Amino acid sequence: MKRKLRVRQAQTVLPFGVGAVLDVQGESFVAAGIGSWPGTKTTVASERLAARLGVTGFFAAPHTLNDRYDDADRPGVPYVRFPGWLFCGACRTMVRFLRADEKPGEPPLCGSCAAAPRLTPMRFVRICPDGHLDDIDWWYWAHSHLTPEQRAACSEGQRAWQARRLTFRVADRASGLEALTVSCGAIGAAGRTCGAERDLLDLLGPQAGRCSGRNPWQRWDERATCGQQVHNVQRTAGNVYYPVVYSALDIPRSAEPPKAERDAAESVLGHGLWTVFLGALGTDREEVFRTMIKSDTEAPDSLIDQLTAEATGAPTASAAHRPEVSKLDLSRDEWYAFDAHRLPEDTPEFAVRRGGLGLDGETEEPWSTLDAHIGGVVLVDRLREVRALTGFRRHSVNGTIVPADTGARLRWLPATEVYGEGIVLTLGEQRLTDWENDPRVRAHVHGVRADLDASFRGEQLAETVGEELSPRFLLLHTLAHLLIRQLSFDSGYTTASLRERVYGRPEYGQRGLLIYTAAGDAEGTLGGLVRQGEKPYFPETLIRMLEAAAWCSADPLCAEHTGQGFGNLNRAACHACTLLPETSCQTGNTLLDRALLIGSARVPGYFADVLTASREYAAATALGGRP
Repeated sequence: MKRKLRVRQAQTVLPFGVGAVLDVQGESFVAAGIGSWPGTKTTVASERLAARLGVTGFFAAPHTLNDRYDDADRPGVPYVRFPGWLFCGACRTMVRFLRADEKPGEPPLCGSCAAAPRLTPMRFVRICPDGHLDDIDWWYWAHSHLTPEQRAACSEGQRAWQARRLTFRVADRASGLEALTVSCGAIGAAGRTCGAERDLLDLLGPQAGRCSGRNPWQRWDERATCGQQVHNVQRTAGNVYYPVVYSALDIPRSAEPPKAERDAAESVLGHGLWTVFLGALGTDREEVFRTMIKSDTEAPDSLIDQLTAEATGAPTASAAHRPEVSKLDLSRDEWYAFDAHRLPEDTPEFAVRRGGLGLDGETEEPWSTLDAHIGGVVLVDRLREVRALTGFRRHSVNGTIVPADTGARLRWLPATEVYGEGIVLTLGEQRLTDWENDPRVRAHVHGVRADLDASFRGEQLAETVGEELSPRFLLLHTLAHLLIRQLSFDSGYTTASLRERVYGRPEYGQRGLLIYTAAGDAEGTLGGLVRQGEKPYFPETLIRMLEAAAWCSADPLCAEHTGQGFGNLNRAACHACTLLPETSCQTGNTLLDRALLIGSARVPGYFADVLTASREYAAATALGGRP
């Protein structure tokens, strides 16, 4: 019996990347480290992402020659059978299946039954917080209630890892894990059966014993010394695999300075102390005037150093000794490309054009009020995204990261490239600044910021949200979720097919978001999302989105919540109104609050007046006061 087990190229990064357990056609495997990948890899170019991750480049899994996958000998990404313990559904015999037993194109079969049915993998495995994965010692589990002397009397004790007399039975008069029993039928020297057995009632959770210090694809001599407590879980449990994936858009370089930097430079050059600062260079008063200029303009030291060098013709002494404290932020170049006064020239991987709501000069409500809140729309007809897998965690999201190359010898990472389209929406700069400076808004966001600081996810999300969680990030992030949910009705894409990129870091002048779809096909997508971003469709989509956001089936509990979700990092946001599939969200469905859009008794909403105008218009239309 020949069979072919297939994994798409994009799936070798997510969700079946290095370290992930793959269930396919009744069999179970785990993806091996990239040190075992074949030499016929496909190069994936992304200079920005490589610089951010500190690697020399990226490679994708080998692609197939055609759509029929008919080259059986073509090497692919290696997957190792795991767990090694299998059982027969007919005779219930347990078998430790070794790599030497593998036959290409053949599933493992039971050798004890005449019909030779296919063996089934055991449902339970062992993990630890340091990222190791291993089989459960089923021989020891069956004998764990016995004394050491009784265990030593079992004839299979010396080869427990390959015990040949274990059976996995199901009781008729019990349910749950209590109905499952592992029994030992080993024959002793006196011809007596061992008879040790134990049910699986207490199997799940932390257990005694030592961790093997390795993953299934590693050789025994590659194991590490691990002192972590082991945990028994189901092999398909969510905490078996937490991938660490980074992504970057392919953005063409532009010679034009970013708008935010231009505005900051104008503020510094126009400051009343700028001339005084230049005259004080090299004196004790230099830092005093620098601090005053920074306080008034919020300009970074790097910009002041650059302007000083331009004004004096040489770098300042302070600039030469000031260390670089910030690492490459992937969102900066992306936002600058979308916010540029002159958009980048189109390339085969990046094509954008300026759009709009088409509401210029509109006096009717709610359209005129909506137009005042929106800064602009950019339509992305084509984009390229590179997604790279750096490693994974097990047991908890703050566990030890296991690198994709467990041998620590390679300087490249597995990645995949996808093409798609998108919509960039920016908010009005002055109106957004006035709104987030409202004391009620700042007090409301302060509570979320305190929960984030107390959460272990604070460090993980720092790169996304910035040095400090700002009101505009919460607003833009929630707006992105609500917009994805609305676009799933209008554009023909499901919510899982759409993704977000939130540009809400005030230190870079960010005030927008990108909703995009990215598919594995080299031709990209069909334009349905960009079509919805054009006039007159997009304004209607925004109004319907706000009307939907004003009501949740879990209200008033959802609307009045002061902390819900993981780590209390959400406010008015639940599965009925705001949350998305986690593959679509940058922060794992956290830092959401629709009250910041529509308003509540505690905080004014950015779009509250738009929603009010829409309701008044609808009421007047229903009463016959408007056409």
